[in-house]
Amino acid sequence: MTFSTPTVVHNNTQSLSCAADNATQQSHDIASYMTQNYLALSAVTDVNTAREKFFSDIDSEYIAPQIFVVNDDGYLLGLVTVKSLLDANTDTLIGDLMTGVKHSLLIDKPRHETSVFLKQTAVSYIPVLNNGKIVGILGPKEIAELKEDEGTEDSQLQGASSPLDIPYLENSIFTLWRKRSVWLLLLFVAEAYTGTVIKSFEDQLETAIALAFFIPLLIGTGGNTGTQITSTLVRAMALGEVGLKDLGAILRKEVSAAILIALTIGTAGFIRAWSLGVGFEVMTVVSLTLIAITIWSAVVSSIIPMLLRRINIDPALVSAPFISTLIDGTGLIIYFQIAKVMLTI
Repeated sequence: MTFSTPTVVHNNTQSLSCAADNATQQSHDIASYMTQNYLALSAVTDVNTAREKFFSDIDSEYIAPQIFVVNDDGYLLGLVTVKSLLDANTDTLIGDLMTGVKHSLLIDKPRHETSVFLKQTAVSYIPVLNNGKIVGILGPKEIAELKEDEGTEDSQLQGASSPLDIPYLENSIFTLWRKRSVWLLLLFVAEAYTGTVIKSFEDQLETAIALAFFIPLLIGTGGNTGTQITSTLVRAMALGEVGLKDLGAILRKEVSAAILIALTIGTAGFIRAWSLGVGFEVMTVVSLTLIAITIWSAVVSSIIPMLLRRINIDPALVSAPFISTLIDGTGLIIYFQIAKVMLTI
């Protein structure tokens, strides 16, 4: 069940409604999700009156678990559970039944931070405050919608596309073009430096043409490794499982895992190079490069999401295409530098 517009004894309903309207203008995120369907009563309301108001406001199958207690100015003082209200004597004041509010949200809290907070606290009914006054609540339906929208946005950002504002089938082809082309052009510019790297090492390629055989393999491995790590970390950050304070532990874990993975892939690369009959020196270059790129990719992919969070940028922006583009260029530099040393060219 839901409840009608918040009611406060001594005619404070209007002030609460005005506060909610002002809050909505100040913040688009939480204000666009919160509902006004809650019950707020003065602390001097007796239990009998509170029960009557509670039952009269029931208009659906969902019953809110609590009633909020406010003062004459609408400031949130605490809450009374429905169970306590039904068990108490009729002449008791709800202020005497009131308990503290464990969790609340400020109206200007960003949606991403709100989503993380809700996942950490696992609450299903929480008041939204503006300067200490209750202006709305997030119930189960609103929380589910907020989390779904946040997850959708992260998924679209991870694909290097601006989030869609309306359902997919309702978007025109021009909207899709606008949302995607900007990101793809940025990736195009970033990817262009890969060609610059190859050109700067053309002497090595001319001396050992076999090096060119393995370029797709090497940059693909680096990009895939980075994408795996970034996707895992961004999701863990969205769930509130890790933060900047955990960077040291993350690096130790990811680099340790990357060493094992690097040795495995390096061995596979050595065997692949051997099967192509390119010579022992090139086989060694390919194997060492795969090991170096895998470990380098682990370091970069672990640090970048944390740095973005530190400067208040959504880490979901570290999409698979972006991390692959970054690793492509740096991986080629590692490849040709190792070749330059190993092949004495």
